[in-house]
Amino acid sequence: MDREKLIDKYNVPVPRYTSYPTVPFWDDAKPELSKWLQVVKKTFDESNNSKGISIYVHLPYCERLCTYCACTKTITQNHGLEEEYIDALLQEWKIYLDTFGQAPVLRELHLGGGTPTFFSPGNLKRLINGLKENSRLHPDYEFSFEGHPNNTTREHLQALYEVGFRRVSYGVQDFDPEVQRVINRKQSFEVVKEVTLAAREIGYHSVNFDLIYGLPKQQLSSVRDTFEKVAELKPDRIAYYSYAHVPWKTKGQRMFTDEDIPDSAAKRALYDLGKEKLEELGFCDVGMDHFSLKTDDLYKAREEKRLHRNFMGYNTSHTELLIGLGASSISDAKYAYVQNNKDIKTYQSFAMKGDLDLVKGYFLNKEDLIVKRAILDITCRRELFFTDELKAFLPTTLKDELQVMAEEEIIRFDEEKMEVTDLGMVFLRNIARIFDNKLRYAQNGGDKMFSKSI
Repeated sequence: MDREKLIDKYNVPVPRYTSYPTVPFWDDAKPELSKWLQVVKKTFDESNNSKGISIYVHLPYCERLCTYCACTKTITQNHGLEEEYIDALLQEWKIYLDTFGQAPVLRELHLGGGTPTFFSPGNLKRLINGLKENSRLHPDYEFSFEGHPNNTTREHLQALYEVGFRRVSYGVQDFDPEVQRVINRKQSFEVVKEVTLAAREIGYHSVNFDLIYGLPKQQLSSVRDTFEKVAELKPDRIAYYSYAHVPWKTKGQRMFTDEDIPDSAAKRALYDLGKEKLEELGFCDVGMDHFSLKTDDLYKAREEKRLHRNFMGYNTSHTELLIGLGASSISDAKYAYVQNNKDIKTYQSFAMKGDLDLVKGYFLNKEDLIVKRAILDITCRRELFFTDELKAFLPTTLKDELQVMAEEEIIRFDEEKMEVTDLGMVFLRNIARIFDNKLRYAQNGGDKMFSKSI
């Protein structure tokens, strides 16, 4: 089967596997806070001194609505909201510090949103210094943030550099003016160039661009032009995401029609062109929409088989404990997941009282932990060993399914091991899917839960 036919076959709704089980299969019942903190303490005690921990901070405010975006955010021009939100974040962090019982070793810290650079440089420094105050830094710590080119100033970059940040990710999406108009994200090449050069001048060693294919009004010419401009700036990493059209989840996407969105054939052509340009520019496929130059640590981590994947996407170290701070943030404590309330006022009210309002979660059983490890091996290491533990939970039809994929040359396998081929990197999500027991036995097959793989 040729590549185009494989893309047609595997272009189905499938998870991105930032967790297992994936969020739609978590429990709707409110998680017990005491039970969650017990799991946090257990995971912390097992891993803090050896691996350190990760922190994700959700900063939910944006000045303008980007209509394509499905993230949790609040649109406002009121910057007076910044300080009380940071106060709540630091109070939430204190709950975890009290639970740990000793200073955590910070291995990773990521600011996401929303628009982190909505917050002033001074307030961001106050936040980071507050998180670091009773913590120790891992020798190989890595701090990163998402920057909107239109409001990431040199002062933002300098302030965050001074408190330890060395990675920045800019949301570029597409440089075409008509696409930018429709998605309400107008930002010139000159602005993106200015903030990219500023980051490098200050000392950031890794700059990522987020690009999206399948956006409304997007054409081959706009993708080609975007990559020509990207080539001039040569970021260290590129995330080339598929636009997920989920208007039933996000109202902003109802501001354009289905006719504005490239159909399946057109979207695949946009994807193919982007992949061609990425290869021409020397970017290597790390997995699941992520590409990097060979000089970047993301590529080195892939080659050395030390990649990890969690709610922050791919990262270069494997911590067992990810604490999510802020409204809607998700935490991963190896044996359990929880999510904070998405409503900012409710979140702040609980945090300022020294409490957490957990609205969703999942506590993993033995099978979940084994399958979780298997999916991480597939998505991060491109290989999977069929241990006796794993075999106990594999469906009887799996060997036949693997045989089909082997004949399609997207995997190789024998009784002991499965490996993902270079061709199979395009289909990582589909390969992981056949080990996903929750999705396999779901009544609706996940059609309305996930975006298509391409």
